[in-house]
Amino acid sequence: AATHQDMTYWLQELQQKRWEYCNNLDAAKRGSRTSPTPSDFSKGLVAKDNPDLSILSQNASAERARNILAMQTSPTDLVGEQAASQPAPVQASAINFSLKQWSTEIKNSMSSLRKGNNENRRSVFYTTEEWELLDPTPKDLEDSMALDEKRKHLAEGSKGLTSSAFPFDFGRIPHKARRPLKDMIGSSKNRNSSDSSPTEWCSGNGNKLVSELQLKYQSQQEELEKLKKDLLSQKELVRLLQQTVRSSQYDKYFASHLCEGVPKDTLELLHQKDDQILGLNNQLEKLNLEKDSLQQEVKNLKCKVGELNERLGMLMETIQAKDEVIMKLSRQLSECEDSTSSQSGAVNSPTATCTNKELQELDRLKDSLQGYKTQNKFLNKEILELSALRRNAEAREREWQAKYTSLEAKLCQIESKYLILLQEMKTPVCSEEQSRGREVMTQLLEDALKAEPSEQPEQAFFKPHLISEYDIYGFQTVPEDDEEEKLVAKSRALDLRSLSLSENREISAGVKWENYLASTMNREMMCSVELKNLIRSGIPHEHRSKMWKWCVNLHVKKFKDSAVPGYFQTLLQKALEKPNPASKQIELDLLRTLPNNKHYSSPTSEGIQKLRNVLLAFSWRNPDIGYCQGLNRLVAIALLYLEQEDAFWCLVTIVEVFMPRDYYTKTLLGSQVDQRVFKDLMSEKLPRLHAHFEQYKVDYTLITFNWFLVVFVDSVVSDILFKIWDSFLYEGPKVIFRFALALFKYKEEEILKLQDSMSIFKYLRYFTRTILDARKLTAIAFGDLNPFPLRQIRNRRTYHLEKVRLELTELEAIREDFLRERETCVEKRDLISDDEEDS
Repeated sequence: AATHQDMTYWLQELQQKRWEYCNNLDAAKRGSRTSPTPSDFSKGLVAKDNPDLSILSQNASAERARNILAMQTSPTDLVGEQAASQPAPVQASAINFSLKQWSTEIKNSMSSLRKGNNENRRSVFYTTEEWELLDPTPKDLEDSMALDEKRKHLAEGSKGLTSSAFPFDFGRIPHKARRPLKDMIGSSKNRNSSDSSPTEWCSGNGNKLVSELQLKYQSQQEELEKLKKDLLSQKELVRLLQQTVRSSQYDKYFASHLCEGVPKDTLELLHQKDDQILGLNNQLEKLNLEKDSLQQEVKNLKCKVGELNERLGMLMETIQAKDEVIMKLSRQLSECEDSTSSQSGAVNSPTATCTNKELQELDRLKDSLQGYKTQNKFLNKEILELSALRRNAEAREREWQAKYTSLEAKLCQIESKYLILLQEMKTPVCSEEQSRGREVMTQLLEDALKAEPSEQPEQAFFKPHLISEYDIYGFQTVPEDDEEEKLVAKSRALDLRSLSLSENREISAGVKWENYLASTMNREMMCSVELKNLIRSGIPHEHRSKMWKWCVNLHVKKFKDSAVPGYFQTLLQKALEKPNPASKQIELDLLRTLPNNKHYSSPTSEGIQKLRNVLLAFSWRNPDIGYCQGLNRLVAIALLYLEQEDAFWCLVTIVEVFMPRDYYTKTLLGSQVDQRVFKDLMSEKLPRLHAHFEQYKVDYTLITFNWFLVVFVDSVVSDILFKIWDSFLYEGPKVIFRFALALFKYKEEEILKLQDSMSIFKYLRYFTRTILDARKLTAIAFGDLNPFPLRQIRNRRTYHLEKVRLELTELEAIREDFLRERETCVEKRDLISDDEEDS
């Protein structure tokens, strides 16, 4: 080729011919194969997760080389054999001659590919590092000889493709021996320099010749740089061509020698693996390039870091120098001031020094004085507060002393009256007139039944409530008619007051609750051990509404979140418009709910209408239960501290969250199961008492059944009842078992003294009303009965549930047999049960 553009075009056309020949050959090979189905390829998880892994198709490396070489150039002169047959043009410079010499070497190498070369020709490959002609291995010689024979047959059969009958590989002419290409280029440069030197020295005078020589030298240097760049590009080109030559020779050798007798599936698999190898090689090259670029980037970053460190060092030195200058100027300034002051008056210098020290000492003393004033102010405040507390304590002590004196005097009076009464009782009554002893007894009874005067406000803080007709919950404390019951109620109230006086801890409990509620003012209350202990000790009256509402919302949050807004009002409206079968029974039980409570004592009481609304709304929410006797008492207690809607959700909590299924249904299945569980716990926790009951055949579950059904309503005094409900609403049904056992534990010794079943059963009917010490009962329930795991109760409930169901099934079978027998027997047809009469 005459020019670089013609040479590029010639190489492009040569590669295009080679590409067409390889494509035709591969198409002929693939024509006899069946393309693999997509299911034949590997679909492993690693391949799915690695998007960079690409499997190249056949001849991918050749396709890539073809794309690189496709420069779309056009020739400006003759190319190929026509250009080679023309005489070489005379070049103007040595660099052009060097280019021509290099092109001639490539042309000679290409001409060795013509048909009819020596048969002992060996295949030669260029390496990218040394550019030397390397002799192939003996195995490669055998492969090349076999390939030569194959090429001859192919060349004879395709005359139109003589120029591309062989793959594009570099052969060597026998007489050229092993000569590196770089040596050839170097020798051409030497020859060029030796040939040009005589002409340059003979063409002009000295100065002109030197300037022209310098210009030529610069131009030669520029051309040499261009040539080096071209040389690097040609190296890359030859490397790509080598890859295509290897792949094509391997394909032809594989097709001609290895394909005979090999199954098609194996061949397809091998081709796939070859393609994968090529793809992985390309990916490896890409990663190597990325690695080199990253290494270069790391080097650049290290250089930048070094520069920044140098700049930082320079800045530090600059700052240090400036600091030294500032210190130096400061010293000079101070020296100037000292010299000025010394010049103005050398005699006054000791005085000035003393003045500075005195000023510093004065400032220090002022600070100390201010600190002492602040401390003194704080201590004075503390002293005043302590003095006020001391005065209050002294005043309270004087009041207690006066009260103690008055009580002691009153006690002496009562003792004297009782002594007189006892003395009079010794003498027999002989006349019908009232004796002095009867008069004294009557007077004592009147004094005991007389209501006490109201106390002073400052003296009433330790009293839970005054002895009056109703307590703070609205329950009647003193009956109206029976004198004996009045005395019992009065004595019970006095016992409660004595307990409150002997254990004056209500104030400390109230302070604890105030502190806890103050700490939760800005955050939501959460379940914790501290809160559980506070609730077990009892919620104060003023905080019970808030805490009960929080406990209910804690348990029914999922129900309330799933319900529509105004859910309770919707149910209530529906119940008022469409009465259901439970309405009649609800109306009958309204006035029988808590007749001893002023809020439910009459039809016009405020609690009756609220109780009706809640029970009707619940009967529409839960039609399987509707209404069961016992629900009215639960709602009545809840309404004492909650509004209608909150009391409704409280009932939902008890029936649907706390208690097992069928607890309040017609069969009361869950209630019966709990009584059997309670018997097991009695035998475990109170074995002596359980054995005592078994010995005298006392069925105490007849008493405890109502405890569980209504959670101790009307079974214990009101103070204990509401403390039980505090823990019950927070912890759940396990509290009922705890307090039921605690009640028996409290009176265990008294019960064990009873020696017949009648007296035991009679005592069990009222003994809970005689228990007044709520603190002792709570200590037994939550302390003495531990451990008390809920898992044990659940397991025993499951066990007894199956037994009760079997028994109910047997009873139902007996009932059906009886009904059938009654239908067949004439004498029994008149036997009708109460349920059948109602139906």
